[in-house]
Amino acid sequence: MAASWLGLLCMGVFYLAVLATGIWASRKAKLEERRCPGRSSEVTMVGGRNLNIWVSILTMTATWVGGGYILGCAEIMYNPTKGLVWLIAPAGYSMNMVLGALFFVKPIRSKNYVTLMDPFQNKYGNTVAAIIFIPCIIADLMWIACILGVLGGTISVVMEIPSNLAVVVSAAVAIVYTLMGGLYSVAYTDVIQLSFMFFGLWFCVPFILTSPASANATVATVTEIHREPWIGKLETEDVGRWIDELLLLGVGGICYQAFYQRVLSMATDTQAKITCYTAAMLYPIFGIPSAIVGAVAASTNWNQTTFGSPSPYEQSKAGIILPIALQHFCPFYVSMVGVGALAAAVMSSVDSVLLSASSQLGRNFFKNVICKEASEKAIILAVKVSVLVCGVLSTGLAMSTDYVSLLWIISSDVLYSMMVPQVICVFYLQERVNRFGACFGCTSALLLRILVGEPMIGLPNVLHLPWDKILEDGQRQHLFPFRTAIMLITIVIIVVVSRLAACLCDKRRSRGTVTADHEDIYHLEPFGPVMEEENDLNVEMSELPLQEATQKEPTTL
Repeated sequence: MAASWLGLLCMGVFYLAVLATGIWASRKAKLEERRCPGRSSEVTMVGGRNLNIWVSILTMTATWVGGGYILGCAEIMYNPTKGLVWLIAPAGYSMNMVLGALFFVKPIRSKNYVTLMDPFQNKYGNTVAAIIFIPCIIADLMWIACILGVLGGTISVVMEIPSNLAVVVSAAVAIVYTLMGGLYSVAYTDVIQLSFMFFGLWFCVPFILTSPASANATVATVTEIHREPWIGKLETEDVGRWIDELLLLGVGGICYQAFYQRVLSMATDTQAKITCYTAAMLYPIFGIPSAIVGAVAASTNWNQTTFGSPSPYEQSKAGIILPIALQHFCPFYVSMVGVGALAAAVMSSVDSVLLSASSQLGRNFFKNVICKEASEKAIILAVKVSVLVCGVLSTGLAMSTDYVSLLWIISSDVLYSMMVPQVICVFYLQERVNRFGACFGCTSALLLRILVGEPMIGLPNVLHLPWDKILEDGQRQHLFPFRTAIMLITIVIIVVVSRLAACLCDKRRSRGTVTADHEDIYHLEPFGPVMEEENDLNVEMSELPLQEATQKEPTTL
């Protein structure tokens, strides 16, 4: 019981420090709003497009280096069926940043957009784009719930604190400072959280390496019997699956609003690209401590530890090997530092995703669909209400641990298949797509993913794929890169259906049966029919300071 109270005290001090930083940053946001009274909602959502480049680099890094990344690196290294060769996340996240800088920074910034949904609403109309983006909002909520649930389970393992209490407190702190300062509070607290996470994990590593219960680090590196469990191997038949998982992480991130929110918060394109490239170099560095913990755990004889036998892997606890190692290899005060580092990682992702989802709800749903005449104060209020509602919903999901696997599948796997094709088409195939193709592509991607099945959530395999492998338990394992295949097929479907819809419109026009309303429906020009939100973007451009406006291209309608 004494250990639990001490753990609560330490976590309370950490949360108070984060909250104080968020409150301080909210004052900076208020000053920025006074400087830009006509664009106060942009201060909340994109920091007034004037975020410090060093802060931007760290908040970009902190958003991706969350609890899932830290726990995942340790789990992959420890899992005897995976190992180092399957540690794809660091390379995948770095790849995502490089691709984003090369191909998506300039298109999203060139039209003075505020959210990723803006170009979709310009192209397809407010309502259609909002429907297409519903999976993105749901995925963001489930991403938050997933990492909150993982945090609760981790703290309950090490500190014997109820997991629901840890989830509620963490979510409440993140919600409060996000409500107060928007992106400024999120970004500056990310700096504190990322620093604590990095130094906290490295503080624990020497204790784990020198623990009498763990395998000697030198022996584990040199001796084959200890090295083989964490090195892993890549069989020829698994190459397709390996590539699929790499592309899932390396390309899937381009459909997340959290990425574009930071890209749009910079003053120039050059600063935005520097942010991406620097974050790409930092991701592998932040994964090293967790990877070391996983490697030590893989080389350890658990019969000689206080954990005993059977091992964590045999008890299906590989996913929480990091907190287990902290508990059994380190003194209590060291393990508390490690759990605090993990809590920092979780909160750095929670606040970022929470703000990204709320920004789209406040601007693209409330302002562009529900109340088109909404003032700046009304938009900010809508964003704050969305932060509160999304936070409460995610917290409720996080306390339902049975949904963790489902949350992860929807927030990453399905979104990769559904939304990456949409983003690619709206930026690079504008003249070849329309709303019919977009809607049909979204539906087709979801249907194909359901037919492929998912054993983690009990979804049967209706669609059998090439190279499928039957496991000992009778389940079918897909070796074919089906996620990437669905993504590519969806791009083709969007283009083909769009062209068919355009041809149908041409035939009806030639017969004289197309009215003015039909012209709007079938229009295939890059930005479709002229809509009200396009005029709003022109007004926003005209309100920019002269020096800033000259750095941006004028909106072409």
